[in-house]
Amino acid sequence: MILEVAILNIRPGESADFERAFAEAQAIIVSMPGYVSHQLLRCLETPDRYIFLVHWQTLADHTQGFRQSPPYQEWKRLLHHFYEPFPTVEHYEAVFSHAV
Repeated sequence: MILEVAILNIRPGESADFERAFAEAQAIIVSMPGYVSHQLLRCLETPDRYIFLVHWQTLADHTQGFRQSPPYQEWKRLLHHFYEPFPTVEHYEAVFSHAV
């Protein structure tokens, strides 16, 4: 399993609009092959900053399956205009894991 990590800096004053758009957009990502789960977390210290975490079965599920799909165009339309600057997306794999 792969974890996609993106820090999303939203233009000041647009966080409420971003959250409304994300509520709609998340239905797109949930429907994609290889999708496992996601979380959108708001920063307490910087209210216009979020971290977006997505678990995918494989890296290709994200980079090819999602990003090269027609539904991704709708995802971009809904969300990309909120980012300032545009986020860097990184992918991680587990080395150690523990849950309580």
